[in-house]
Amino acid sequence: MFKSRSEGNVVYKCTVRLLEDLDVLECEFQPHHKGGFLLDYICEQLEITEKDYFGLRFVDTAKQRHWLDLAKTIIKQVKDVDPLVLSFRVKFYPADPCRLTGYGKVMLFQQLKRDLRHGRLYCSIGEAAALGALIVQDELGDFDPETHTGEYVSSLKIALRQTEQLEKKAMELHRKREPGQETAAVFDEFVGIARSLETYGIDPHPVKDHRGTQLYLGINFSGISTFAAGRRAQHFRWPEVHKINFEGKMFIIHLAYTDDRREVKKHTVGFKCPSGSACRYVWRCAIEQMLFFTLPTSQQAAVMSGGGFFSWGTKFKYSGRTEREILSESLNALRQQKLNNTSPSKRKAQSVPATPSSPQGDLAEIRKSRYSSLPRSTMSEPLGGCNDHHMVSSVYCTDNPLPTLETVSEEARKTNGESNDHLSDYYFRDSFDHSSSESGFTSNVIENRLGSHLLHRQTYTSDNISSLAMHSMANNSALIQQQNASNSAKNVKKFSLIQAFVPSFFFVVVVLAVSAVYILESDSDMFSTMKNWPEMICLRYQYYQPLKEFLAKKFGAIF
Repeated sequence: MFKSRSEGNVVYKCTVRLLEDLDVLECEFQPHHKGGFLLDYICEQLEITEKDYFGLRFVDTAKQRHWLDLAKTIIKQVKDVDPLVLSFRVKFYPADPCRLTGYGKVMLFQQLKRDLRHGRLYCSIGEAAALGALIVQDELGDFDPETHTGEYVSSLKIALRQTEQLEKKAMELHRKREPGQETAAVFDEFVGIARSLETYGIDPHPVKDHRGTQLYLGINFSGISTFAAGRRAQHFRWPEVHKINFEGKMFIIHLAYTDDRREVKKHTVGFKCPSGSACRYVWRCAIEQMLFFTLPTSQQAAVMSGGGFFSWGTKFKYSGRTEREILSESLNALRQQKLNNTSPSKRKAQSVPATPSSPQGDLAEIRKSRYSSLPRSTMSEPLGGCNDHHMVSSVYCTDNPLPTLETVSEEARKTNGESNDHLSDYYFRDSFDHSSSESGFTSNVIENRLGSHLLHRQTYTSDNISSLAMHSMANNSALIQQQNASNSAKNVKKFSLIQAFVPSFFFVVVVLAVSAVYILESDSDMFSTMKNWPEMICLRYQYYQPLKEFLAKKFGAIF
């Protein structure tokens, strides 16, 4: 990271790699600038309007990838990275790629080409050949027998595992293409094929299941998927995901779904990540993808907390717009554009009444043209993909609307419950404080009454005066004893509370520890299901087993 001082201001310089490795941008920022400042600058340079689908990614000193948080200052996130190199990438792959326009669609096309070349967009050899032919069409143009001779596709990088068979099929499909096809049509066809694949928008994260099997976890607009040997093994749709959490290296998904009998079932699935930082990165990616594609507005996003008792807790607040907000704003802009494009002559004709110079027939035509020019509302249209909700990424169709992505119920409950989480501003006093103040008031009243009584009764004898004084002293001593008793009662109450809490806390901790050891060491079938919980697996392999081995080495063969 480079910095320079000019007029007392610190300016940092960084390098941003675009989707083509040879294309870079040199950017500058100051210590108070946030991540959104850098993303806005890059999207402005590239003339991208749909900037919410893109992000900036960097790698820290521990070789762990991170997405730049747009709501936090840049320097706090990358303070240990030197030199500072950021990568401009597509962060949220849209369910309908046609929603991107202009240079945003071009960047999505380049991102999908990059995914195919790096093996993230996994597909069959036939699909890879079709995508490769479109890449050849984009880079070399129409097939020319005089120019395109021999193995002309071998000079291009199409896929990760590029074989001669793949190149021959790509060349064959390239020769069959109709000449004169526009570049935009090539982009749409390429993105349409990529959208139909199960690995569309998937950035694979290496994980292991409870059996130790190597899997890859993928997160996109439809939900969370697991892949084994290049094929999808499991798919958890966003409406089924109730909660996402992590515990140490364990990434945990809490599911709530309806079975064939329309009964709500709950299930928990856990995956072990290579490290704790990798697990937090997967958790944050899943949270961001879920909120972006399911929430109606970003204002309904609550503060998400991850981690449990045995790991460092992490809090995350989603920043930016959701996909539904982007679509709503684009629809409003389209309506405004259509209204602005209405010709002045039509506007003038709309305000002209029926006169002999403008007969009723012409007025009817004017009204017809007037109402036909108004845009129709599309807010009731769903936001999802094909008709089959369970196979969201299996078929590509542009005519049918995509399925509506439901909001996670827990997030809605959190949002609705925010107003009830605030405590009231009324506070209660302790009864002992009232008693102490009231006792002082009582003694003052008694002394005043005593003084007035002595002034009006000066003819009293000495015996009466002495008895009256003794009576007042007795009252004062009784009041002082009452105040001392109240203060001692308060002290006794506080002391007894501490005495009751501390032993109870240690007792609960000891009982939980003994119960956990008994469950982990027991061979009973009654605890077999409990042992397979992700939390118990995490407790066994990350804390209990290392502690057991340490104690065994330290104190001998006790266990």
